[in-house]
Amino acid sequence: MKIIALYSIKGGVGKTATCVNLAYLAAQKNVPTLLCDLDPQGSSTFYFRIQPSGKYNSKKFLKGGKKVDKAIRGTDFEWLDLLPADMSYRHLDIMLNDVSHSRTRLRRLLARFNGEYEYLFLDCPPNITLVSENVFEAADAILVPLIPTTLSLLTYRKLDQFFLDSDLDRTKLHPFFSMVEHRKRMHQDTIQEMADENANLLQTTIPYNADVEKMGIYRAPLTQCRPNSNGSMAFSKLWEEVSTKILKGHLNGD
Repeated sequence: MKIIALYSIKGGVGKTATCVNLAYLAAQKNVPTLLCDLDPQGSSTFYFRIQPSGKYNSKKFLKGGKKVDKAIRGTDFEWLDLLPADMSYRHLDIMLNDVSHSRTRLRRLLARFNGEYEYLFLDCPPNITLVSENVFEAADAILVPLIPTTLSLLTYRKLDQFFLDSDLDRTKLHPFFSMVEHRKRMHQDTIQEMADENANLLQTTIPYNADVEKMGIYRAPLTQCRPNSNGSMAFSKLWEEVSTKILKGHLNGD
């Protein structure tokens, strides 16, 4: 099983839209896939038209075991399941402080799905928190969407420095550019600057696209409901790059 996190310090960068579409594309290969929504806003949960059980909350999530199994819901798409989030997840950081192995709790919790799913996607909340540190430990690859601006480069450099200072594996970090307008010279220059300094930068860019913004109306992966749109084709290309260049050869038994 490979764990792929979609993470950003900043919100509003296309993190959830990317996570939803990549998870859908992974499942389309008839591969058992689970999307774990860790964001208390529950946007991935909303996109898949799923309502979490009123009996499920962050406390039961951290306990793990059968309570988590029962909370998993099938989506409308074969091979793709979802573990929903709700607003109680806003307390996860506080609760993690009170458990043993607080920085590896998520990795231990997700290990039970090894052998059941081949891909596990994490839609992560923004900011650097104890939840984030759990994600950094648990994930095999961390995809970091960036808007091509100077401030986005600054926040990514801070994330990279945090990994360095915390002795975390920086090779897990794979930034890519989202909401790109290639006609803008600043966007072109920012992408080139990042390419010059970061060998892990993914080559695929996700364009600024009205259809991506309308996912909240469609409430479905764009790659399913508008497969021929520019946004869908970009997500498909991104998944091909991730699955062949980052994850290839590391599925069976991992």
